[in-house]
Amino acid sequence: MKVPNLLIIAGTGNKSGKTSMACRIIAQLRPLGIVSVKITPHFHETTPGLALISEKKGYSLYEETNRGTTKDTSRMLKVGASRVYFAKVTDDSLDEAFNEIMKNIPEGTPVVCESPALRHYTEPGLFIIMTSPLKDNQKDIRVLLDLPHLEFNMDFLASKRDIPVSFNDGKWISIQYGN
Repeated sequence: MKVPNLLIIAGTGNKSGKTSMACRIIAQLRPLGIVSVKITPHFHETTPGLALISEKKGYSLYEETNRGTTKDTSRMLKVGASRVYFAKVTDDSLDEAFNEIMKNIPEGTPVVCESPALRHYTEPGLFIIMTSPLKDNQKDIRVLLDLPHLEFNMDFLASKRDIPVSFNDGKWISIQYGN
């Protein structure tokens, strides 16, 4: 399924900069009313501020309401996302859970989603992979590297004022920097 108003962010492992990239894009394009989504396969305990939207076999969906914590979803809300959704899902329920989330988002709204696994089911307008030299908890994303994507790292984030992406006419686009 092609979703041009969706930007997916994946990473080579923990601490690769997925959430930092999402927050930079949200802050940079705040006037657009970006909706952010974080999808995880980890069914850890839910923290205060997550309002349950839906719970079915294989997934639980929440909306983040708390800007005051260091959680990834709270950080996204704090930098300017108009809404932030959080999903705990099993791999075989990912597509269904994502479709359920999208029912809550007006058509054509820019969406930034942190979920490597979603790329297996959906073709976004843009796909970003954050790379890290750290060897701790590396993810095997070789199959994702074969798909069209932009690749960045934390050094890039630190060195640039603006991320080279934009949202026009209902779709995410890459902006090429001049040399």
